[in-house]
Amino acid sequence: MDAHPGDPPLIYLNNAATTWPKPQGVLDAVTRSLQTPFFEHGRSTAGSAMDYPSETRAALAGLFHAEQPDHFIFTRSATESLNLLIHGFVKKQGAPFHAITTELEHNSVLRPLHTLTGEGRLSLSMVPFQESYVTLQDIKKALQPETRLVVMTHGSNVLGSLQNIRPVAEYCAENNIFLIVDGAQTAGQVPINLEAVPLGAFVFTGHKALFGIPGIGGFYLDDPDAIVPVQQGGTGTDSRSLAHPQEMPQKFEAGTPNYPGIASLLAGIRFIEHEGQDRVTRKGRDLAALFISEITRDKNIILYTPAPDLPVVSFNIQGLDNDEAGYILAKAYNIITRTGLHCAPLVHDRIDSGKGCIRVSFSCLNTPEECRSAAMAVREVAEGADR
Repeated sequence: MDAHPGDPPLIYLNNAATTWPKPQGVLDAVTRSLQTPFFEHGRSTAGSAMDYPSETRAALAGLFHAEQPDHFIFTRSATESLNLLIHGFVKKQGAPFHAITTELEHNSVLRPLHTLTGEGRLSLSMVPFQESYVTLQDIKKALQPETRLVVMTHGSNVLGSLQNIRPVAEYCAENNIFLIVDGAQTAGQVPINLEAVPLGAFVFTGHKALFGIPGIGGFYLDDPDAIVPVQQGGTGTDSRSLAHPQEMPQKFEAGTPNYPGIASLLAGIRFIEHEGQDRVTRKGRDLAALFISEITRDKNIILYTPAPDLPVVSFNIQGLDNDEAGYILAKAYNIITRTGLHCAPLVHDRIDSGKGCIRVSFSCLNTPEECRSAAMAVREVAEGADR
């Protein structure tokens, strides 16, 4: 949005989509990564350049408490990660089987599963949420003898609810069911311990709460043999062979890595370590709670997230379309929110009859002052709609 003299200061509240601003260290890291040759296996630059992929895998292993850094695979996004994992698992199984997912999911989960269902590769059960959550008991009700896969979110991008994945993971591990957890909303936002939770795969993206730039994401895969790679290409290793390498992480990585994106991810992790994960988590929740306390003064505001676990607040204004409300907030108040269905259509079918809503989402770089100013603007818009 172009700034004009007299405009109010920009308040960015769409961090659940992409965090902004980025920490200065992230911007500096991207610039540095482009100023020197990249480290590549088997290349002459190896002696003078930083090995960003290896350094970042080690940092991810430290942040997420994972034992095997080489089991972190880089992709372009959480969307690509979920597609590689879901399609790769189906390819490994060969014969059709039963899968389970939930109504809380993003289209990055729903659309691959819908596509594979339409192709007859699997049958699918959709588990409803109860008061923003899905429990192991809910998932057990959907089990069938041929259930081989469960895909579920760790945190809802609409309701801000943090799912208790540990009992689900333990049950799946005990019953030979592969569990993929979508951590797009939680990686960097809440503590994650992959040593303590037996997941099949954990998906993350770099440009949200890990503070990296768009175009970098990835996943952690516990058992490399559980997934068949669905892409092949150059790896810089074993180039004589026409067969793609089976060693990790090359097994699931083909082509030139996104070095600037990986560098930004490393710098984002360092920022979280410097700030402290507990402080990052606490500040986001405190800002969401403050915003909720301010907007609930107005009876014309319909709140869908009265006590979110994540810094995500979703609401509507009676008598005003959510897109129109978002437009007013942007044009009149210079406040960036997110409106619509947030790529999670089944959630909206439940909470607002599929009409969509306004979402504000905070990062630890937002301030209480921004929070109060945004809440005041929302109340003014709501008062105008009421008149």
